[in-house]
Amino acid sequence: MFKTMNYYGRQNIPFLFILDFRLQEPIIIPLEAAASAGIFFEIKDKSNFSPHTHLPHMIEFQKYPIPYTRYCKGFQIVQQHLKRGNSFLTNLTYPTRIEMNLSLRQILEYSTAKFKLLYKDQFVSFSPEPFIKIQNGCISSYPMKGTIDAQIPHARATLLADTKERAEHNTIVDLIRNDLSQVATRVRVKRFRYLDEVQTLNGRLLQMSSEIEGQLPKNYQENIGDILAQLLPAGSISGAPKQKTVEIIQAAEGYERGYYTGIFGYYDNGYLESGVLIRFIERIGNDLYYKSGGGITVFSKAEQEYQELISKVYVPIHRKHFNTERTTAIAQLA
Repeated sequence: MFKTMNYYGRQNIPFLFILDFRLQEPIIIPLEAAASAGIFFEIKDKSNFSPHTHLPHMIEFQKYPIPYTRYCKGFQIVQQHLKRGNSFLTNLTYPTRIEMNLSLRQILEYSTAKFKLLYKDQFVSFSPEPFIKIQNGCISSYPMKGTIDAQIPHARATLLADTKERAEHNTIVDLIRNDLSQVATRVRVKRFRYLDEVQTLNGRLLQMSSEIEGQLPKNYQENIGDILAQLLPAGSISGAPKQKTVEIIQAAEGYERGYYTGIFGYYDNGYLESGVLIRFIERIGNDLYYKSGGGITVFSKAEQEYQELISKVYVPIHRKHFNTERTTAIAQLA
């Protein structure tokens, strides 16, 4: 697959790529063929579809989180490895079954996000998180770690001062800086721990990011696949160190992430833009599942992390469109 990307880069053929978390079923397709294959995307100001659906009068959305006891089992596995020094940060995720009266196409069209993807009515992602950007030979990455309810008094100061969130974010920044150093020179942290606001159904969230950049060699276009290969999986949704942490993830989670927490993006004439496949809804059989999670450190508390997993289950469409009486999280405690 990476050789295909290198070939497209050498031949200057614009292409779209969708890479699953474990690189079992990668998709690389010429950009002009994506729509006819049932793949629709919007990345910032570039899109290959025109809106044609309408929202229902009121949106109904219910979520059915996994039992807290099940979450705790995975959390304890992660904590054991953290305390042994096998990992410094592990991203723990689980699927939440949801019910809603929206199609995946409607979510694609009406959600507000920097990176949106619909794949053959099988899954949709409306992600706020960039992976890497390449422009004029400069490669940039924007790891996102740290979330808080923006309505909490002094939310910004609280998030920036939080020991657990700071440790989590610093670990990822260090990991991404090391990753970029494998493919680029003059790597530096351009912006450190800045906050973005994200609107959710239940209100606003603040999310912490940093910007790291470096300079690629002159022949980077013909090695575009090799560059991506060196950087995967994305550190923000795996952890550190990567190889051992991915093993811990598989032992703790007990399900296949698939395309969730993979990456997608496009390449065109030396320019590459990509995002991390989070904020992710997948059709499995007759049901829909929303996959979410967060980074775990030795400072993490199970109940807080479980609540964060639930709070990230949302669709970023203005709350005025929702029937609040039919928009609930039904917790399973056993």
